[in-house]
Amino acid sequence: MPDFPVIQIGPHQLSSRVVLAPMAGISDRPFRRLCRQFGAAVTATEMLSAHVQMQNPAGSQLRGIHRDELSPRVVQIAGADPVMMAAAARHNVEQGAEIIDINMGCPVKKVLKQAAGSALLQDEPLVQAILRSVVQAVSVPVTLKIRTGWSPLLRNGVNIARIAEDAGIQALAVHGRTRACMFNGDAEYDTIAAIKAAISIPVFANGDINSAEKAKQVLDHTRADGVMIGRGARGRPWLFRDIEQFLRNATLPQPLPLSLIHKLVVQHAEDLHEFYGPQTGLGFVRKHVAWYLEPYAGAADFRRVFNTLDSADAQTDSLHEFFLHLQQTESAA
Repeated sequence: MPDFPVIQIGPHQLSSRVVLAPMAGISDRPFRRLCRQFGAAVTATEMLSAHVQMQNPAGSQLRGIHRDELSPRVVQIAGADPVMMAAAARHNVEQGAEIIDINMGCPVKKVLKQAAGSALLQDEPLVQAILRSVVQAVSVPVTLKIRTGWSPLLRNGVNIARIAEDAGIQALAVHGRTRACMFNGDAEYDTIAAIKAAISIPVFANGDINSAEKAKQVLDHTRADGVMIGRGARGRPWLFRDIEQFLRNATLPQPLPLSLIHKLVVQHAEDLHEFYGPQTGLGFVRKHVAWYLEPYAGAADFRRVFNTLDSADAQTDSLHEFFLHLQQTESAA
């Protein structure tokens, strides 16, 4: 088995080289817990607005960290004001965060209107001020997530990475697109490779990594320390297990049996019902079920009915029926 260098973020030695990307509306506590079970070394919260947190400190409680989560507990914050970002960082450390992650990669308009997320990449002095303010405000490690730049004509990821390292940032995740690219086209990894060559802190490559083979290709190309998985984990939280094993010994684990996927999906649905409440949880279950069922025949017809169900029990009963039918079909084949 190859001997891989261990990734260290402050006092935290990571258990693998694969981490979960913060995703709004997805990386909630039930999904974070599931990804950790399958080997994700870090599972950060959904992005939390520093402005909202400081105006209403209890308002983001559901989306924040929980002290009973596995270490290291990571909270991602976003904002454009250095003082407010520092206050939000301190608040989350008081709530149990062990690492503060700063979002300078989100490309959505709602965030950009606040001059936050990837909008900050246009203003390198402000980036420096925010990073220094947050690093100085807390005793825990601070990490950063960025894109390769604002646009293909302003691909300044290397400059931002150097600013980050100089400010005391202890790890950097880089999505292989600019803000202008949104999620269109293919991610490019040359800029990530240049960033890795320019700094000495751990670098995580992110963008379009949806298989174990792709993860290895990206790591070989960029020489990054690890990979950050976002959309590829939706409906496949076991991807973390697959990637780590493939990186270690170039083999893939056996595919999960249908009976285990059945159990996993139903348990995830029940966890979402419990976490959000029986009514709010319905919408979150519909979303995750759509991703889980993508590979299966009859999924579209099933979902048309499933999306009309209006109780937690009806959802779980329907999922049981769907998977039992799949297993019977599989046995008869």
